[in-house]
Amino acid sequence: MEVQTPDQPSPLEDPLKLLPRILTKLYSIWVRLTYPFAAIGRDFLIHFTCDLSRLNAHRIKLGSSVLIMKDTLIEVAAAPKENGESIVVIDDNVGIGPGCQISAKNCIYIERDIIIAQGSLISDHYSYGEGSLPGSKPGASEGGRIRIGQGSWIGHGAAIVCTHGELVLGRHCVVAANAVVTRSFPPYSVIIGNPAVVVRRFDQGKNAWVIGSARPSQTPDNTQKEKPDGAADQY
Repeated sequence: MEVQTPDQPSPLEDPLKLLPRILTKLYSIWVRLTYPFAAIGRDFLIHFTCDLSRLNAHRIKLGSSVLIMKDTLIEVAAAPKENGESIVVIDDNVGIGPGCQISAKNCIYIERDIIIAQGSLISDHYSYGEGSLPGSKPGASEGGRIRIGQGSWIGHGAAIVCTHGELVLGRHCVVAANAVVTRSFPPYSVIIGNPAVVVRRFDQGKNAWVIGSARPSQTPDNTQKEKPDGAADQY
């Protein structure tokens, strides 16, 4: 049996495997050039199987080095001709795994350096079909607003849903696989379960990890109200 030495050229990869990469690159260029985003950074890559409507692209803002993998849905639940602030904001260096769903009616803000694993759901409202409520017609709830802090990691199949008010995940949170998050949590939290709870968090005052935590704040920015002017933002 012949052994290949490191200085020998490796066999060529199956050329057919390069086709999806080429299609994704071409589709990403097409989306960048033809979709009227509110803003878009450099090094944007979106898989050609993703569901992203051009009609509502003006309500979406994308940073640099954003990767959106296959079969992901990014939905803006607003009238196509309606103008206003960006409803979906994705900052720099964000990776969104395959099969994710991001559905925004009011505002979903994903800060920089965040990884969202396969099959995750992020929604600031819930949709209902005809007959799901007495006398109801298909539509969506008023919902709330979602902000996911810088450096956080969202595990496989996790759901982050806000039906009212504001849901804020602080910086560097870890949301475990299949967790269901419906309320705010402080920075440096490890969050698991349905409903989600904190099992560990990093106490910056003690410079150590502690078990569990106090209940999540009912008002996500209540710590900001107590800080003097000019103090660093906690989230």
